Amino acid sequence: MTEVDHFENVEQDPEQHSWWQRAAVYQVYPRSFRDGNSDGLGDLRGVIEGLPYLASLGVDAIWLSPFYPSPQKDAGYDVSDPRAVDPMFGTIEDFAELVQQAHERGLRVIVDIVPNHVSASHPWFLEALDSPPGSLQRRRFHFLDGRGANGELPPNNWESIFGGAAWTRVKEADGTWGQWYLHLFDSTQPDLNWDNDEVRADALNTLKFWLDLGVDGFRVDVALGLAKDMTYPDLIDPIGMSQSLRFDLDPASQEAMDRRAGLANSALFDRDEVHDIYREWRSLLNSYGSDKMAVVEAWVPPERASQYVSRDTLHQIFGFDFLVVPWDATVMRAVIERAIEAVATVGAPPTWALSNHDSPRVVTRLGDGADGLNGLARARALALVAHALPGSVYVYQGEELGLSDVQIPDSARQDPVWFRSAGEQKGRDGGRVPLPWFGTEPPYGFTDRFDATLWLPQPEGWAKSTVEAEDIDPFSTLNLYRASLALRHSHPGLSSGDVVFLDTGDPCVLAFQRGADVVVVANTSSEWITAPAIGLVLLASGPIETGQSGLRIGPDTTVWLQT
Repeated sequence: MTEVDHFENVEQDPEQHSWWQRAAVYQVYPRSFRDGNSDGLGDLRGVIEGLPYLASLGVDAIWLSPFYPSPQKDAGYDVSDPRAVDPMFGTIEDFAELVQQAHERGLRVIVDIVPNHVSASHPWFLEALDSPPGSLQRRRFHFLDGRGANGELPPNNWESIFGGAAWTRVKEADGTWGQWYLHLFDSTQPDLNWDNDEVRADALNTLKFWLDLGVDGFRVDVALGLAKDMTYPDLIDPIGMSQSLRFDLDPASQEAMDRRAGLANSALFDRDEVHDIYREWRSLLNSYGSDKMAVVEAWVPPERASQYVSRDTLHQIFGFDFLVVPWDATVMRAVIERAIEAVATVGAPPTWALSNHDSPRVVTRLGDGADGLNGLARARALALVAHALPGSVYVYQGEELGLSDVQIPDSARQDPVWFRSAGEQKGRDGGRVPLPWFGTEPPYGFTDRFDATLWLPQPEGWAKSTVEAEDIDPFSTLNLYRASLALRHSHPGLSSGDVVFLDTGDPCVLAFQRGADVVVVANTSSEWITAPAIGLVLLASGPIETGQSGLRIGPDTTVWLQT
């Protein structure tokens, strides 16, 4: 075994030791986390009740998906008031209590903000509908005249990410058909015009509002999409552009590379001028102290990633490649190398996430029992790879329980993707099902009322996947996560920013060293292998055994060794 590559996060940023540089962040999807008022829908009281569990898991922070007033056409990402709490989730007092109790338990709080668009019920959009073309109210959005003899055609050929045209025509005050407005997502989510000073000022007010309530950071939704080409040109491949944010592509495939490269400074995404917006935000965040942060959702090529996390823009950018990376040692190594290189030059930490509310759960993606593939074993092994890497790791709720996607009856689906694609795409509901806490049948302790109708149905057969059941099982995925996150914090070898890749000569083995004495070995094959290093086993995701030839590692298993 020889060392072949050494990657190091350059320690040149004065914030190198800030909490978010090496944080483990738990994504709370409030409507599915825990129901605190027995109505079948998760809420802020439920999050408060779950804080002891989250503290016991060993995470550093929680990230809350939207809980703002909303018609819920897109599970809360259609926001009608970004500076309030929707009554379905509780009150602003509940939120303040949540922040206080989280801080008392040593947990930071990150909230989602949705700056690209608002709900069609937002007061600004209602004012725009009641105002004439060219008015100040309409200039907060992208209102354009249509093409064709009578404006009956959309202004251009842009497509919605959710399917269909990205433009919807409105009726004017006199009842006649009039202008069209842009929505890169659902028609109930009109895009804001970020060339408008009023839009920029209002966003700063939103950031101030939540900072004043004690939040520690923000997750910026669709961060690459705020700036648009204001000449509104037709696109050569509008459908391909709208599908560029898909998570179901192999990150190493040529198709994925081409699509991501095509986003760079395009008409819709990743425009250079978007960073002027984030410079304003960074200045505001800095005014609240050096421990406030923002992580951006921006699936961009590695060479563009550093622009979002330079010293004068924001702090972290999600590394999306682990959401789609295959269980392949060669590909995983290439993904890790690219992710670290992309941000190392500006001293920003890489981030790692195996799943989120917009993607399939990792167990399902890696096999879920289909074709004899052990998705759970691979998901546990991939988690140990991610948890051993430098930077921050993001854990989507239920991931620590080893949950897989649920087969949702079509009649119960909620995702606008399902409706806008006329059922062609199943949507994201399968990974958003309410969590199982205890018991042997639905609702598994998610709510106190057995007769409550949950917003998405839980499956039978989750009895062994509840928090209660996994808590007492020493070999559960929950206890594997607890152990890995604890070691990630406490072991000196995992505190450095460097990764040294090791050449084992086996294309099915990924091996790398952290610090002076921790070696991580992932066996991605279906056969047993001999470990390429000698040392004390700190943690293993699957079967191992000691023989005359040394440590043997089972199929689909990752091991942490102290050499």
